[in-house]
Amino acid sequence: MTEPSTAVFLSYASQDAEPAQHLCNALKTAGIEVWFDQSELRGGDVWDASIRRQIKSCALFIPVISKNTHIRGEGYFRLEWKLAVDRSHLMASDLPFLLPVVIDDTPDEEDRVPDRFREVQWTRLPGGSNADAFVEHVRRLLALDAKTPVAPSGQPSALSTSSTGASSTRSMSSSSHSFLPWILGSLLILGTGYFVADKFPASKPAVPAAPAPANAPAPAEVVNEKSVAVLPFVDMSEKKDQEYFSDGLSEELIDMLTKVQDLRVPARTSSFYFKGKSEDIPTIAKRLRVAHVLEGSVRKSGNHLRITAQLVRADSGYHLWSETYDRKLDDVFKVQDEIAEAVVKALKISLMESAGKRVVPTTNGEAYQLYLQARTIVSRGSANQDGRVVDYLQQAIRLDPKFAPAWAQLARVRTDQFFNGEIPFRVALSEALGAAQRALELDPTLVDGHVSAARVHFLLEWDWAAAGLEINRALQLDPGDDNAQHWAGILAWTLGSTDKAVDRFKQAADLDPLSAIHYTWIGHANLSMGRFAAAESALRKAIQLAPPDAFGAAGDLIKLLVVTGQPAKALAASEHLEDEDDRVNSEALAYFALGRKNDSDIRLLDFKRRFADNNAWTIARTHAYRGEIDEAFEWLDRAYQHREGGTYEIKTERFLTPLRRDPRYKLLLRKMNLPE
Repeated sequence: MTEPSTAVFLSYASQDAEPAQHLCNALKTAGIEVWFDQSELRGGDVWDASIRRQIKSCALFIPVISKNTHIRGEGYFRLEWKLAVDRSHLMASDLPFLLPVVIDDTPDEEDRVPDRFREVQWTRLPGGSNADAFVEHVRRLLALDAKTPVAPSGQPSALSTSSTGASSTRSMSSSSHSFLPWILGSLLILGTGYFVADKFPASKPAVPAAPAPANAPAPAEVVNEKSVAVLPFVDMSEKKDQEYFSDGLSEELIDMLTKVQDLRVPARTSSFYFKGKSEDIPTIAKRLRVAHVLEGSVRKSGNHLRITAQLVRADSGYHLWSETYDRKLDDVFKVQDEIAEAVVKALKISLMESAGKRVVPTTNGEAYQLYLQARTIVSRGSANQDGRVVDYLQQAIRLDPKFAPAWAQLARVRTDQFFNGEIPFRVALSEALGAAQRALELDPTLVDGHVSAARVHFLLEWDWAAAGLEINRALQLDPGDDNAQHWAGILAWTLGSTDKAVDRFKQAADLDPLSAIHYTWIGHANLSMGRFAAAESALRKAIQLAPPDAFGAAGDLIKLLVVTGQPAKALAASEHLEDEDDRVNSEALAYFALGRKNDSDIRLLDFKRRFADNNAWTIARTHAYRGEIDEAFEWLDRAYQHREGGTYEIKTERFLTPLRRDPRYKLLLRKMNLPE
């Protein structure tokens, strides 16, 4: 063993050599170094010295527990166990070390194992097989920095596997972009993380220097027993090229379970927040405010699927249910139904008849995979990828013209392509509206279809009434859809119902508690309403959740410093913004607040010279703050003509207050079909 610090020690009774060998092979196949003594002549000074050295230096100790270890009162494995336990007492409590594996039906209360073993979560792998998820967990632990706390050696392990072999690898989606015009932050498809990334500048938030408010410790929150978080299933395919499929399966399960009455299920952004992270299940459950966690893995090879899933009680690590499915790709929707039904049954929830039936979105496996690939690009927020997404979706629709979710996704992408400057307005309106209508013709119960239609009416047509009808229908079908709740908030904000809007944003945050966009809007709304403490708290929460991109939260914190009389701090924070357009505009505001009008003029002129084509709304807002009414209306009219994002905030944007007594303001409201 050349690098003991990255190796694992496999300890077993000689009667369990075969299942131990299966486990050893699985670990070695994954490139993990294993100390596995196959000698029948164990014992003696040489063996004793070697064993002690290996246990003293190994990274992880895996004791194999079985009826054989229970029956045998003596054995070298018991010395190995003692040495490992002795070492664990010398280790920091937050370091993972002991990973017991049970290879038969030996109960958890087995009385012939060290107490130290009972303090950590046992993994059940009958016969040492189906170890994919366990192997993935070991790889993750070995890859972590030894100084990073993962799962205490004396506390439940991060992995809570059973015979399914479901993995506990966590996830957070990759970078997300922010928009200076606040309404454009909501172009994000909240359910999948899609947003416009080009036309509207993304600001890399620098947290302003204003001190965070001190809060009294919150009382412990009572967790609803009927709650479950669906963590991203792990891609266990040989080439690790099926992540889009495993992520898609997880998202489908989230969508299905959110429709179950009385079951609380955090939305996609929050559940995927832990992807690639090392938090253990109790920590994840606490942050998501759930009592249970559903996790699993997917191994896809050609048309064959092996899907493992398990439902874990978060506070105890107890497995309520687990299963492994070996199926063909064509059966994926049936497997999704079976998993969802098993979760509902395990949680003792009455599954409504309507919730138990769903329209199978497509019978074409190739179309479904293309759709999932498109959604993966969308959820990762990959810049300049709209064309690729459209290509995947159009291929899927050609293979199955009745694939309603693909039509709904296409409507969203076409809408956002206009704001990215990729297609003309007329093309965007025609194709996006047509795609949304087609989705609803095929499946009138498709929540995503109604939200997509609402976005088209709202963003492209400024038809607030039509948008409201679609949002209301989406909420009737699924009140637990955070995307629909969020858009209900944006519509209320646009129409001037500010308190109602904040309530909607808070409901969305409750449904998706780790999604930065919801807190950004809560903060933005409170800032505009003059509730500065609440605004700062929410904006800092957004930045905490999504650095360095917090959907413009840093920009609003700078505005907060300006309006609360802290321009020097606002200027200092502005200088750290990475996007030049956001930085230059923020500096223009800060300099003006400092009384340095010449410097503000220079920054504003520079902004117009470089960014005016797509930022008339921002320029209008800055002129309004500076009290330059005529210039503000000139640029507002330009934003109106170009249908720029942010323009529909005309009733609620705080910096536009100086304009509201001018007759031109009411005229513009009428032109936009907004109530006066």
